[in-house]
Amino acid sequence: MELGDAEQPNATAAEPADGGGIREVKSAARTVELLELLAARRHQPMRLREISEQLNAPRSSIYALIRTLLDRGWVRTDPTGTLYSIGIQALLAGTTYLDVDPILRIVQPQIGNLSMQLDETVHYGRLQGSDVVYLATHESSQYLRPFSRVGRRLPAFTTAMGKALLAEQLRSNGEQGLSAHLPQTLAPLTPKTVVDGAELRTQLEETQSRGFAVDEEENVPGITCYAVALRFGGAYLDAISCSVPVERLSIGREEEIVRALRAAKHTLELMAPGNALHNYPGV
Repeated sequence: MELGDAEQPNATAAEPADGGGIREVKSAARTVELLELLAARRHQPMRLREISEQLNAPRSSIYALIRTLLDRGWVRTDPTGTLYSIGIQALLAGTTYLDVDPILRIVQPQIGNLSMQLDETVHYGRLQGSDVVYLATHESSQYLRPFSRVGRRLPAFTTAMGKALLAEQLRSNGEQGLSAHLPQTLAPLTPKTVVDGAELRTQLEETQSRGFAVDEEENVPGITCYAVALRFGGAYLDAISCSVPVERLSIGREEEIVRALRAAKHTLELMAPGNALHNYPGV
């Protein structure tokens, strides 16, 4: 296999991070970037050339890194040895995160109760950068998704949970706080995704005034979602939501769902251990 002529980078090379004095180790940063790239592709494996181009790095460097990650289970390959995807070790690390998170242990039974009460699908997620990461889901008995949302990340501006959290960021930190959690380009996930900045800001202001967020088929066609932000330790970084097929949104159903979400919010905020901010990633 031809790997290219560029030299491999110095594994100990470092450069200043955006934050100032702390320096970023290039080899560590590239490892994380590679794993995040493969994880984002989900069921679409990548060739060495594609990875090299996406990371703007020499093939020789990427190949050496992939071989190391293959040996340690963080990357896997197909029988031909030419296609690469995320490995099982990533699952083991992610499962550990779910096992030890103190808030998640409280949220799990509460969203289960909420889902059974409404007989709809209920999610719990956390804001990380410009995305919402789904940490727990309890499915409705009336329909089941062909995949689990746990571990998925979606652009915050496209989801009800994300809008609820972005509204709080705007309230607390103004435009700077909001822009810190938006991608450079608002790319649509469905034909109904709001991608106009001014319209999105209006939505967030409406979310602030009514106390809950809505996405109307902006994330998944045929699904309307309602969400409330959760305040733990003085910060709004978590949220819960309820997804409802549009054909089941009968008169009065929205009010019933929002009332139940608000009750769950009140319970969860009271139950949080010491209601103290724990170590959130990516804040």
